[in-house]
Amino acid sequence: RERELSGVLDCQEDITNIFWADAKMMVDYAHFGDVVTFDTTFVTNKEYRPFGVFLGLNQFRETTVFGAALMFDETFASFQWLFNTFLAAHNGRQPRTIYTDQDIAMGKAVKDVFTEAYHGLCTFHIMQNAVKYLSPVKGEEKDEVEEKDEDEEPHILTDFSACMYGYEDLAAFEEAFVNMRCRMHKQTWFDSIYKVKEKWAECFMRDVFSLGVRSTQLSESFNNSLKNHLKSDFHIVRFLKHFARIVEVKRNKELESEFEARKNIPRIKMSTPMLVQVSKVYTRIVFEAFQSEYERSMAACTRLLDEKKYVVTIGSLYGDLTFEDERIVIGDPLNQTAVCTCRMFERTGILCGHGLKVLDLMNIKTLPTHYILKRWTREARKGSILDRQGRNVVENPKLEALLHYKGLSHKFHDMAYKVAYSTECCLILENALDCVGPQLEEKLNASTSDMNEPSKAQENDDPNMQQGDDLLRAARLKKKEVQSKNSKIKN
Repeated sequence: RERELSGVLDCQEDITNIFWADAKMMVDYAHFGDVVTFDTTFVTNKEYRPFGVFLGLNQFRETTVFGAALMFDETFASFQWLFNTFLAAHNGRQPRTIYTDQDIAMGKAVKDVFTEAYHGLCTFHIMQNAVKYLSPVKGEEKDEVEEKDEDEEPHILTDFSACMYGYEDLAAFEEAFVNMRCRMHKQTWFDSIYKVKEKWAECFMRDVFSLGVRSTQLSESFNNSLKNHLKSDFHIVRFLKHFARIVEVKRNKELESEFEARKNIPRIKMSTPMLVQVSKVYTRIVFEAFQSEYERSMAACTRLLDEKKYVVTIGSLYGDLTFEDERIVIGDPLNQTAVCTCRMFERTGILCGHGLKVLDLMNIKTLPTHYILKRWTREARKGSILDRQGRNVVENPKLEALLHYKGLSHKFHDMAYKVAYSTECCLILENALDCVGPQLEEKLNASTSDMNEPSKAQENDDPNMQQGDDLLRAARLKKKEVQSKNSKIKN
């Protein structure tokens, strides 16, 4: 199957919601769908039709697309249908983490459908709302505001940002938040954001696998590319074709990175066994991040607390010599593990400098394989992906056919060159081709017939195949009443 197309038709056979994912999106999700962002803050023209896109990061830390949807509205029912359809398209595999904005209906649908995923809120949207609601003007008379220190608002925003990113200790976070709350006169938004603190505050997310992602901003440039091409009267096929062109631009960039990765080895600053090892395994950008942690490990000081427990702190020289906060690392030479309280590996999949220091102290000179995530390696795409019917998903059928053609052409050319001077061998080869030709024709004709006329069993196994054809025949989006043009910021 080359694509997954699902939608909802109303009683007039107009499309209300539609979801699209092609074969490469299915393959990409199978390899890189551990962390997903979904954003609908971009809505189309005067009708405010939401356009949502599911995105993630590939092995080069570049944006990859897992699917997209053009929706009629942002109700719980629409989001529930969309998320269920998304999972069905991707063989039911749940992400480990999903980031969205703070839409109430969307949040309920995420909780209902993505039952195995951690749900995080986009920090960018939260900070937008912080600027909007944490102004000292809110709830105060003008003359009262004028008496206040001009710098109070920036200080509140800085303090709120620190609560979002800066505190690892729960008690310190709670104390800072209470102090901020006491400075607010109207606390409605402040109290509402506190109720979902587990979804945005660093101290509650230390074990969340996030790849370093904290917002849905991956979709910003993608949405901008579509901004001038999403019209409510678009024929759905034309829309999907334009969407595919935008996706293709992203994929071309990925191909360039793939070519570069196969051609060049990252620059190694020190020829140590571990750096040489991982330079051949990791992609360039991930290797550079690892090498940076390796360099930090060389500036680390350690103190042994007991047989397996180390205190590690990393020094830096910017003017005076300073040291970062101390971390506790549990080292186990038998299992070749170094578990650090900074939790960097658990969040990003790259081992921290503290852990690398302890591995070195335990005389472990190469990186243990359990610290090398396949998703960050040059071989991240290795392995076949099956769809819901157990069939191999082919990313690009045309490209695969071209590779087959080139491979067979070389074989036939080499064989013809070898036997050209032997009449007897030429006759054997010609007879063999004459014999196999009709068999191949019969096989090709049978395959074509199966593709053009899917059996009842296939239709029952894959109802979306028939549904997709119905959608393309309808090919008209349901109209919406014109809404206000006020800009939309998610609460």
